[in-house]
Amino acid sequence: MRQFLKPRTIVIVLAVLLIMGGSAVLLRVPMPAIVLPPEPVACIGGHLAEGPHGLECEGGFPLTNSMLGTLLADISLLALVFFGLRNMQLVPTGLQNLVEAVIEAGYGVAEDVAGKENAPKFFPLAMTIFLFVLIANWWELVPGMEAFGWLVEVQEKGWEKAPLLGDNIYMLVREPGHYVVLPWFRTATTDLNLPLALALITMVYVQYAGFRALGLGYLKKFINFSSPMDFFVGVLESISEVAKIVSFTFRLFGNIFAGTVLLFVMPFLIPLFAPLPFFGLEVFVGFIQAFIFAMLALSFLSTAVIAHDHEGH
Repeated sequence: MRQFLKPRTIVIVLAVLLIMGGSAVLLRVPMPAIVLPPEPVACIGGHLAEGPHGLECEGGFPLTNSMLGTLLADISLLALVFFGLRNMQLVPTGLQNLVEAVIEAGYGVAEDVAGKENAPKFFPLAMTIFLFVLIANWWELVPGMEAFGWLVEVQEKGWEKAPLLGDNIYMLVREPGHYVVLPWFRTATTDLNLPLALALITMVYVQYAGFRALGLGYLKKFINFSSPMDFFVGVLESISEVAKIVSFTFRLFGNIFAGTVLLFVMPFLIPLFAPLPFFGLEVFVGFIQAFIFAMLALSFLSTAVIAHDHEGH
């Protein structure tokens, strides 16, 4: 406690607080537009036109910022594996050591959850989901991820623009106006479509794994007329399969979208130092959400291949 009461420590704390307070007054950072649906940044086979709420794709297929965010996560994952394993050595070093350590740790967890017999079958899907979701989540922490894009005039309240480089590149300033930035890239998992797609892929594969292991006997989990209680349990099991899709989707989407909003709001309130702890928090949240998604997938797959009749217990 005495160390915290030293004059030097007190001066440093006061200086940091002064800088934080001064940044809130002097560095007037505009609040980014928080939009739930993905926004088109290009229009394949058509053209972009200004609408009342931003850009709209007319006469073509919209290429959204969340699609580009997904491609960014895909390319990052492929590049990590390519550069890590292109010159494999018997004694791994550097990036190869990191990649092999992650894969080995993940396979160990898969064996603990699914068992040694089922781990080789389920590990590829679970590990792919984990790595993809992890990298997609962590892209929200990269400075400038959602800071660059098209400057769009909207009817709602926005910010004023000011020249940054010449007459073609502008930035927003914290003055009332009608301009917002439509970012070129958006964190992939903040688009509800991606968590939903991952949830559907996972649950469809769960049903496939169940039928492959048990045949038509897998249906006894959902349709069982042997007793009123078994029939009622089957109905609950059917409902739970749909509920798993909803749970998968909104757990991932809600946590990452909320984290993105938090990272938007903190620089708007206090630009310097204050956002740093929340970046650290989002590193943990991004990891834990990817881990939970993969572990639940392994758990559901492991449960699906177990016989559900009385003789299988």
